[in-house]
Amino acid sequence: MHTISHATLTLERLKEILDNDEKLQLGQEAIAAIEKCRQYLDSKMGDIDRPVYGITTGFGSLCNITIPAEDLSQLQHNLVMSHACGMGAEVRPEIVKLMLLLKAQSLSYGHSGTQLQTVQRLIDMFNENILPVIYEQGSLGASGDLAPLAHLCLPIIGMGEVYYKGERRQAADVWQEKGWQPIHLQSKEGLALLNGTQFMSAHAIWSLIQAERLSQWADMIGAISLEAYDGRIEPFYPHSHQLRRQKGQLLTADRFRELLEGSEIISRPKKQVQDPYSFRCIPQVHGAAKDSIAYVRSTIENEINSATDNPNIFPDEDMIISAGNFHGEPIALPMDMLALALSELANISERRIYRLISGQRDLPPFLVAKPGLNSGFMIPQYTAASIVSQNKGLCWPASCDSIPSSQGQEDHVSMGANAATKLVRVVENTESVLGIELMNAVQALEFRRPAKSSPKLEKIVSEYRQQVPFIFTDQYMHPYMVTSKLFIRREDLY
Repeated sequence: MHTISHATLTLERLKEILDNDEKLQLGQEAIAAIEKCRQYLDSKMGDIDRPVYGITTGFGSLCNITIPAEDLSQLQHNLVMSHACGMGAEVRPEIVKLMLLLKAQSLSYGHSGTQLQTVQRLIDMFNENILPVIYEQGSLGASGDLAPLAHLCLPIIGMGEVYYKGERRQAADVWQEKGWQPIHLQSKEGLALLNGTQFMSAHAIWSLIQAERLSQWADMIGAISLEAYDGRIEPFYPHSHQLRRQKGQLLTADRFRELLEGSEIISRPKKQVQDPYSFRCIPQVHGAAKDSIAYVRSTIENEINSATDNPNIFPDEDMIISAGNFHGEPIALPMDMLALALSELANISERRIYRLISGQRDLPPFLVAKPGLNSGFMIPQYTAASIVSQNKGLCWPASCDSIPSSQGQEDHVSMGANAATKLVRVVENTESVLGIELMNAVQALEFRRPAKSSPKLEKIVSEYRQQVPFIFTDQYMHPYMVTSKLFIRREDLY
């Protein structure tokens, strides 16, 4: 059971919650903060002597239209209903589940004005694995993730669709089945639910979890490729890296020396004086990716421990401030950076694949004994090259764009939601390329026998060989490529 509190929520903790299918509950600190803020807002409604954005007014460019007190609840209902305008592919379930958790976390700080029962309903949906149908397209990443968060929260008011027990159903039918009543939103609540960065943040968290795993696997696969290519160890000695003082570079070099410790292949005399950049510069490239991942992680962890809706309510100071914490720029830029970092892991991986199949250093062309009759590993490299090229298009930064909306009131937007969805595709693509490299590297390593690699790498190779055999003659390769991609989802080998 995870208690939502004001303690710092970390990437590791989120991963544990998802991996272990933990339930959520609100801590007493969060309950007190939520109730205090709602009580303050309710007491304030009677004597507010000025228009307060989103509480007594319309939204966006309609902020100058004052809404009668008797219509404030309908205003919030209409907001959630009318903003559910998403299009495109559906958001994957694990990211939707993260959105529920992150939305509840953001509202728990007591600066949003929601009812306790509203936050509890988000938690109930998480705990019962009732996942709203949300679409990837629709958010500008500025006034919060309006469209996707509207789809997330439609079920709260008894509307929209959800996935429950493997079936796509109307939320109203599921609510009736569970004996739940739609929640009657109070002033400010719809805005609190829709303003926020939880669509972007959930994509970023999911991507970071994968990025840290892929970074580890990139090192291990790169080390197997180095052995298969009969590469040199000197570029991984600490001396040169200490001159540059880049943390990720130092960590990568250390990691490779650890992975290669005890290898017969790496320690034997080499004919070649130096290796191509795709091998010799692994510490610099993989290390830069590590540094980028670490930076993005620190920024996203700040984001998920924040209140990101608008306006912000401060009961102790007797203040209601309309500002811009919903703007996605602080995480749009890092998400674009993370996509670049992962793309570079795929980019250098594809170059190592190319080297392995090129008939160099006593390896047969395309890694089969009888090339010509057999194409061998020719076309998996084509596939990797295609994926890497697609990544280059996806890595055009979404955050450099802005299209004004709401009659110019929202005149600069982050496009962080597009950065988020593109990032997920780059993650998937990078995983595919690394899987293809693993398949090539293990195949190539067999041509170095009877020499052995290190115990750590031989363990990985042995585990892999239980699922993918050595290829003697042409085979149907797609299943092996898929198996290779799934293999690097294992976390027990690093």
